[in-house]
Amino acid sequence: MELELRHLRTVRAIADTGSLTKAAAALGLAQPALSAQLRRIEKALGGPLFDRDHTGARPTLLGELVLERARVVLPAVSELQEEAVRFANAWGTMERFRLGGTHGPLLGGLVDRLVSAHPAAPVSTYTSWSVGEIAAQLVDGRLDFALIGACGQSPPPAHDRLTWQVIGIDPVFVMLPDSHPLAGAQELSLSALADECWADVPGEGCFADCFVGACARAGFSPVSVYETDTASVVHLVQVGRAVGLCRATFPPTPGVVTRPIAGSPLSWRHLLGWHPRSAAAGAAAGAVSGHTRAAYAEAAERSESYTRWLAAHPRFGAAM
Repeated sequence: MELELRHLRTVRAIADTGSLTKAAAALGLAQPALSAQLRRIEKALGGPLFDRDHTGARPTLLGELVLERARVVLPAVSELQEEAVRFANAWGTMERFRLGGTHGPLLGGLVDRLVSAHPAAPVSTYTSWSVGEIAAQLVDGRLDFALIGACGQSPPPAHDRLTWQVIGIDPVFVMLPDSHPLAGAQELSLSALADECWADVPGEGCFADCFVGACARAGFSPVSVYETDTASVVHLVQVGRAVGLCRATFPPTPGVVTRPIAGSPLSWRHLLGWHPRSAAAGAAAGAVSGHTRAAYAEAAERSESYTRWLAAHPRFGAAM
């Protein structure tokens, strides 16, 4: 029998879990099948790889040697596969812009600016609630650039493999119907909204936990939180069914006012990402970054309440 990558993954799974039973469950195999496979691997390699007893499985000296090589080979093969997929999906020169994004205020502005600046270059977009999915498409070379958001200081996805540039940092504002008793306030405390229902858009990351934590520090738990698409959030606010959470760059909307939260307990980072070894990185990253920053500045200027608030809070706004 010739040694294959799947055999190395099997050996690593047994070592990582410390048990054939746990490794079989992790690999989706029956334990007798895994035991038989391990015997074949040990026969091919010339000796036992694990000492096994009722307490589990521990690598032998031969097993340690195999594991040491597996820890080098398996990541290298995985990186080779990613590189090959990325190469197959990328053009040799930057003749197009494949943009990905979560549902935020900047993607439309970036598309507008790229189409104006590069009228001959095709521009395509892909959106998803999942920042992990967007990041995976950057890694695989199916997207050239991505616009996502991250709560507070939480790390962006695949930050060890992708380049992420901070475009701007927004406080999270509250959306109110313009008929709300507090709509005329310049700033709102969370505690003043303790009896309200809330609405926001779904997403990954820690934002939901951070919001609940901010409410707890303000002395209450949210009555209910509707997670839905942006249009539905706006509708729920307009009809007075809920108050909404939004980035400060949320565009002016009929029937809705946006107001800052006292103390800015929640913040949102706008991030532009790309793969550092992609064709896009060398050919267009600087230009796309510049267009994205301009789109962010335009989005901020459209919000009168945010423009006024920024003057007194310089740590927010466009990243330097």
